Amino acid sequence: MRRNKGMIAAAVALLIGGAGISQAQAADIYDTAKEAGAFTILLTAIDAAGLEETIRTTELTVFAPTDEAFQGLPAGTIDKLLANTDLLTELLTYHVVVGTVEAKDVVQLKEATTFQGENVKVSTPAGKSVRINNATVVTADVAADNGVIHVIDKVLMPKNFIGKLNKTNAEARY
Repeated sequence: MRRNKGMIAAAVALLIGGAGISQAQAADIYDTAKEAGAFTILLTAIDAAGLEETIRTTELTVFAPTDEAFQGLPAGTIDKLLANTDLLTELLTYHVVVGTVEAKDVVQLKEATTFQGENVKVSTPAGKSVRINNATVVTADVAADNGVIHVIDKVLMPKNFIGKLNKTNAEARY
């Protein structure tokens, strides 16, 4: 396992089985997610935040929420995020860890430091899939040329993030 100062990162994970990606189809993380077809909201957010080059060129582990995970957010949240690139970047970088952390290494962790700077909790309840905070890894180890994607079923939220998002949007109304 490769670590950079306690594994700085943020998570953006991709789907392998349900999205029809095979391990043999190596490409960078961005193109791997695009090919899957289940990450259009995530990719739109990456583009809006100006993070495409980073996702393409930096060795990363991404905990990638599917479109279905984004659609589980409260109504209007995606539009609010797309309108505020600072908060959008904070959210996206919370899904990424610097370096390649494969499933066999993730299960050994209790937490990982995200690119955003906060830690995510890692747990493996007995007989269950790996959890990152409150999200379940539904597909692990989707290989990309510059790292690995772990597909998750929920969008990860940094501490106090919803409060910041609501405050920012309340201020914008005045």
